[in-house]
Amino acid sequence: MGRTHRKFKYVENLGPTLDQGTKTMNFNTIHYFSKQDMECLSINSIDIINSIQALCVGLDEGWVHAAPKSSLALEDGRFYMTTLAAIDPPGFMATKSLGLSGKNAGRGLDSIAAITILFDSETGHPVAIMDGNWITAKRTAAISALAARFMARKNIEIAAFIGCGVQACSHLEIFSDLYPIREIHILGRGLSNQIQLKQIAEARSVRTIIAESGAEAIKHADLIVTSIPDLPNMTPFLSAYDVKAGAFITMVDLARSWIPETLDQLDCIIIDDKAQEANMKSPMLNLELVNGDLRDLVTGLITVSNAPNKCSAFAFRGLAIGDLALARLAYESACAAGLGTILPR
Repeated sequence: MGRTHRKFKYVENLGPTLDQGTKTMNFNTIHYFSKQDMECLSINSIDIINSIQALCVGLDEGWVHAAPKSSLALEDGRFYMTTLAAIDPPGFMATKSLGLSGKNAGRGLDSIAAITILFDSETGHPVAIMDGNWITAKRTAAISALAARFMARKNIEIAAFIGCGVQACSHLEIFSDLYPIREIHILGRGLSNQIQLKQIAEARSVRTIIAESGAEAIKHADLIVTSIPDLPNMTPFLSAYDVKAGAFITMVDLARSWIPETLDQLDCIIIDDKAQEANMKSPMLNLELVNGDLRDLVTGLITVSNAPNKCSAFAFRGLAIGDLALARLAYESACAAGLGTILPR
């Protein structure tokens, strides 16, 4: 059987177009990039944020398309989810499939496992399979950082991390790339997670303080990152009354750690996607408190004051375009570095 190819080029880091360019796709093979491959990539934090911002603009202008998340929650605590987004004119389409089980810790496994598949959107053929956990960690932190670009003050020096797992680590990495963070206050259950987060901080000359309570952790913070996992019978324990004036909060945990009755103390709350949230059976928070979504920020429909006396929060489930943006960057970077394994289809 003959080989099928398509050539493409990139325009202004927004999306590929057909061309007699230098890159050629072979649709009779597929790239596989493992977790180890992904961890060897050199992708600039600013490039990730800019790519997601560009796709937010694309959603507004109609050349990027995203479907609402599809999920299935089972009574025993297992959870499955998929995302899908595509760039048009023909470029790439990405899907991510994710599974979660609270029993995995006892099995010696990560609680979440994900895989991302990148497709050529012109032909519909897959071009790469890659580790979805790496994509999830990096794109989630980048979405928080994109929101902070429009909502947070520029002089973030003290951060609080409620939850010390994967998301805390990825958020510390990207925010310390962007802001002059000198001190973090952390609160988490697992000692090994605390140690890992502290090691990342020390490598960046950031002081770590272990907090005794949520209120103690957040009271001095310019940046608050909450990433508490969805545990059975969990009771919200953080109060917006304890938040420092001028702070920016990113609620990676769908706001589950925040006492709902206190959130009206925040001056502005932005979510990731109003349309997606409208399709959810259980909203993250009272939608009457929501001022807009990420697309509103990026396109200038909403402007958030980052005055010293104003507190703002970003609550989100995650965006499919974030997976697409990072999967595309990872694919380009991995191919350029010669990483991964080429498999026959």
